[in-house]
Amino acid sequence: MKPLVGAMQAWSCFVISVFAIIILSILGILFKGNHPELVGGEEDPKNGEEVAATVFIAVMIYAGFLVFCGLQGLLHLRESRRGAIAL
Repeated sequence: MKPLVGAMQAWSCFVISVFAIIILSILGILFKGNHPELVGGEEDPKNGEEVAATVFIAVMIYAGFLVFCGLQGLLHLRESRRGAIAL
């Protein structure tokens, strides 16, 4: 099976996805707990749990990117070990 994206793009997407999952998970936990810094003002969201659900959906999307990009990176590693010529 041939990779769909380049090696650099696959590993960059992998690293960005890891950081996005960490940061968004922390934000989701804070919104779920109705942290006053995030839901305390007049212009802030009224229901932190609804916002947390949306943030956790974004975490799931980034988890999908993480799996896809990680598999693409592994395909590049497998190709390079077989002696394929990189263009």
